[in-house]
Amino acid sequence: MNNQFQALSTPNDLPLLRPFLLDLFCQLAYQEGDFVLSSGQRSSYYINGKQVTLHAQGALAIGRLLFSMLPGDTQAVAGLTLGADPIVSAVSIVSAIENRPIPGLIIRKQPKGHGTRAYIEGPSLPTGAKVVVLEDVVTTGQSAMKAVDRLKEAGYQVELVIALVDRLQGGAELYQSAGLMFKALFSINEIREHYQGSLDQSS
Repeated sequence: MNNQFQALSTPNDLPLLRPFLLDLFCQLAYQEGDFVLSSGQRSSYYINGKQVTLHAQGALAIGRLLFSMLPGDTQAVAGLTLGADPIVSAVSIVSAIENRPIPGLIIRKQPKGHGTRAYIEGPSLPTGAKVVVLEDVVTTGQSAMKAVDRLKEAGYQVELVIALVDRLQGGAELYQSAGLMFKALFSINEIREHYQGSLDQSS
């Protein structure tokens, strides 16, 4: 896998990074069983996105792919801690490598308990700055909406949410109702089909 990634890691090979990342999600993040999600819903499968977002090569692939999806006028990327933290960092680092540096913002679930007591960590931006919200796995969409709300309260513009995986359980509809655009690298159907296909090949 290491040699494969080295061959795919250049910007010219962006289309090849997506199947590489899909393999990583199926190998490292996707599990089947009985799970309770952060939304309180029960599920027969679970995606632990941090197994990929904190994977060195996975993080680089995510950074390159999501950076390529950002509108040209993006002034920052942001996300709700903890799931979005490594995604925001990966995209920001890739933006610097590509000579288009875009800062990252981390949104706290609760205000900082000391000092500035801020919800948002990161550099200050001008009022009206355009910020794209990043998320690992979207179920109902509530987590990313918390980030959207905090950013708007701070005076920033948010028009787009980008996720790694859409579980197709209402998140996209929530964003649409809030006037937001939504993109996801993968749908849960694609991941489950690829996972099952890999099992069939190994049996």
